[in-house]
Amino acid sequence: MKGLLVMLFTGLLAFPVLVTNAQVKVDVEKKVNREANQRANKTTDKVIDKGFDKLEEGVGNLFKKKKKTTEEKPSATGEQKAEPKAEPKSEPVVQTKEETPAQSVSVTTPQPQLTWAKYDFVPGTEIIFEDDFRGEKNGEFPSRWDITKGTVEMAQFGEDMVVYFRNTNANSPEAILPLLTNRKEDYLPDEFTIEFDCYFYDKQTENNTYYLFLYDVKNQMKILSPSKPIRVSFNKLTYDLGGDTYPGQNHLKPIAGWRHVAISFNKRALKGYLDDTRLINIPNIEFNPTGVMFSVHNTIGINKPFIKNVRIAKGAVPLYDKFLVNGKFVTTGIKFDVNKATIKPESMGTINYVVKMMADHPELKFSVEGHTDSDGEDAANQKLSEARSKSVLEAMVKLGISSDRLTSKGHGESKPMTGNDTPEGKAQNRRVEFVKF
Repeated sequence: MKGLLVMLFTGLLAFPVLVTNAQVKVDVEKKVNREANQRANKTTDKVIDKGFDKLEEGVGNLFKKKKKTTEEKPSATGEQKAEPKAEPKSEPVVQTKEETPAQSVSVTTPQPQLTWAKYDFVPGTEIIFEDDFRGEKNGEFPSRWDITKGTVEMAQFGEDMVVYFRNTNANSPEAILPLLTNRKEDYLPDEFTIEFDCYFYDKQTENNTYYLFLYDVKNQMKILSPSKPIRVSFNKLTYDLGGDTYPGQNHLKPIAGWRHVAISFNKRALKGYLDDTRLINIPNIEFNPTGVMFSVHNTIGINKPFIKNVRIAKGAVPLYDKFLVNGKFVTTGIKFDVNKATIKPESMGTINYVVKMMADHPELKFSVEGHTDSDGEDAANQKLSEARSKSVLEAMVKLGISSDRLTSKGHGESKPMTGNDTPEGKAQNRRVEFVKF
């Protein structure tokens, strides 16, 4: 290329050069050679650059083809199959200030779970007073009770005989009280329980408040220690300023039916339960309970209030301690519907207590043994006691106790603890025993 340019410009030298100024001399040959060299170098550089561009492009295509060959191989049918992709590694989610707990999940710090024992009532085992009012006459005053003032009579509600508060005022107080032989004394021990059932209607305007007094204003004037009463409404249980509303209960829409009230006193601590929930828990009531009275305030309207199934019992040594001494323990806290094996809801405090005992002591195995009072035929009582003990066993299995740690049997009325000539004696004989095997 360079030689061709030199020959072209050398031919120009054969022609005369006209110079307008004769005094200026131009070295044409030298200039032509310099220009030819510059153009030849430029042309050469362009050719070299194009060569390198082609080389780089070829190398790039070579690597692309190689990558495609390793990642995607055509199948025999011509369909391309991609290699399975690796699963992305999961990274822990970090909760930022803008995120809510529903938007992110912590994998390092589990949230604590709240547990609350809402029903821990265990009734006393030594019965001081018991009255289910069976055998009472309609329209008469209850035979085993006394009254301060007012009008209270027996009535029949369905199949039940109930104490019917026709006209009482709790402010007086106009109340009924157990007719005990030692009622002038402090007959409530340091540890005791009280239970009863009270009825409510489905309209708030027809419901009154039940009052439970822990003293006897008629017989105990010399030892009287007046205190605030425990108040029971269709959805609330209170003592003085303490107490609570039954969870989930609409305060404007009562549900017609019976509600079970249970009171537990331990030296100075007071607990109160409505059905299956503890609503009163006061560590120190600062007075000495000496007796029991029931009343209803301002009984108005056609539908009057009434109660049934009253029991006062002495608190006992913890059941596990009794078991360690005797190899068994006895409870009257597991109750059943009349002449049935259906466990009443208020029995769950005792059953839960035994279940926890067995969970804490895996070596324990119990024979659940049912007993009845002497009312009714022997054969019927035997069958009933067997069915009741089996019901308790099944309830405990549902709560997590292995069935191979439990057996059940019934003794009917054949093994009474005491005489069957009083309501308290009959209540004491209607019991469930847990015997080690």
